[in-house]
Amino acid sequence: MVTRNRHVKIVERVSTRLKLKQLRLLVAISEHKSILHAADELNISQPAATKLLKDLEIDFAVQLFDRTNRGVIATEFGEALVRHGKLILAQVSHAAQELDDLNEGLGGRVVVGTLLTASAVLLPRTIERVHRLRPNVSIVVRDGANDFLMPLLHTGDLDMVVGRLPEYRHREDLTQELLYREKVVIVCAKDHPLAAPDQVEFGDLSGRNWILPPVQTTLRRQIDKEFFDRGYPPPSNAVECVSFLTNRALLASTDMLCILPYHVVEHEIAQGLLATVSCPLNISNGPVGVSYRSLDLLSPAALQFLQELRHLAGDIAAHDGGDKRAQGN
Repeated sequence: MVTRNRHVKIVERVSTRLKLKQLRLLVAISEHKSILHAADELNISQPAATKLLKDLEIDFAVQLFDRTNRGVIATEFGEALVRHGKLILAQVSHAAQELDDLNEGLGGRVVVGTLLTASAVLLPRTIERVHRLRPNVSIVVRDGANDFLMPLLHTGDLDMVVGRLPEYRHREDLTQELLYREKVVIVCAKDHPLAAPDQVEFGDLSGRNWILPPVQTTLRRQIDKEFFDRGYPPPSNAVECVSFLTNRALLASTDMLCILPYHVVEHEIAQGLLATVSCPLNISNGPVGVSYRSLDLLSPAALQFLQELRHLAGDIAAHDGGDKRAQGN
């Protein structure tokens, strides 16, 4: 009974006293690790910011930040409130955007995170189609690896993440749909010694210079396992890079090898700019999909984007004869 009464009181405090300005201040302090810099961002004085923070700590009867030699660091209570604060502020921004969309007609804003797998074909085709259907829509694309993009998805800074699905789910509050599976190929310069049409033994790949995805990615773990299973040590001096422009330039001008999704290099291979190495791999076809928090949290523009993403993924899978299965987890 005591626990329930305390919960009711906390809910009442949140609903009656918590202000968006306080949430903005909490997020700013967490990001800057400084009350002064957070106050400057909100265009208020440092004493006013300190009072807002103190009032909040009194209302919740907890300490939200510790002052250390590394700056102002959030406590576990502060981290929890900052995490929820980011989501609340993101939803307020989405609400304002949706009202603006309704006022001005079809439009909207979609913020998409993309991994290398989706950046060559699926995402550009989806953007092209959405722009035809909603000419006034604003689309923002941020690229990177899952460990960079998924936290942005959790905080509401991204509407969705498109690309190779992570091996492990990042949280139960995310929906992850498998759109299709994409094969990977070993790529090299067109005049590389291993670019001959004859099949190459796996041992010929050992000791070569490699460009590989970051160690925390599923594909990298699969590549390392492939070497171990074949009795060879994984490449020890590999360049870790997810930028296709950089990888393409390195492949064309050096003797490096790289394992990439086929659609990413399909054009370069067809044009004779790069070549593939004919060596069978046990790496399974990669699951390409989309991750988002909830359909209910997507704006009309984002829902339209997701619909076209699914449609075009089906076309890609049908063209490749691949396994197209879209399912929510």
